[in-house]
Amino acid sequence: MRLNELRDNPNARKSRTRVGRGIGSGKGKTSGRGHKGQKSRSGVAIKGFEGGQMPIHMRLPKRGFNNISRKNFSELTLGNLQAAITKGLIDNSKKITESELNASGIVKKIKDGVKILNKGEIKDKIDISVTKATQSSIKLIESLGGKIEILEKSKEKKEIKKQPEEKEISKEAVETSTKDSADK
Repeated sequence: MRLNELRDNPNARKSRTRVGRGIGSGKGKTSGRGHKGQKSRSGVAIKGFEGGQMPIHMRLPKRGFNNISRKNFSELTLGNLQAAITKGLIDNSKKITESELNASGIVKKIKDGVKILNKGEIKDKIDISVTKATQSSIKLIESLGGKIEILEKSKEKKEIKKQPEEKEISKEAVETSTKDSADK
């Protein structure tokens, strides 16, 4: 094979259909759009249009909302983490960070951080630093003698303030109040 013999595979580059260029092309005159009507004209967008009837997307009620402060985490299972350690993509003798996970290709994108999920098995002792992790995965890592550092502070449940209980009135206080009222 020489440079002058290099070429694409057959049909690798398909040229676009040129419409409206005569009867012989097969796409002449109406250019494959048929005769007349709204759809044959240019500048028409009738997706979802139901001929004047109220469209389905407007008949159905609105539901829910989009939380603007919602965080989107990249998920990492313990099984995938163990597989990466076994393959040698990650060195478990030193601390594993989110940037290392991204560099090794285990986590493709670090969106708002990495969350570890307890799915699959982990056998090696690891020291890892991530944004979030499930309670069960934290317990599992710590039971193997590893360490896990959670970067995001979890929202602590606010304790409900208890209303002060009514003070018990002693019998003596009741007796003295009744005597006082009787004296008057």
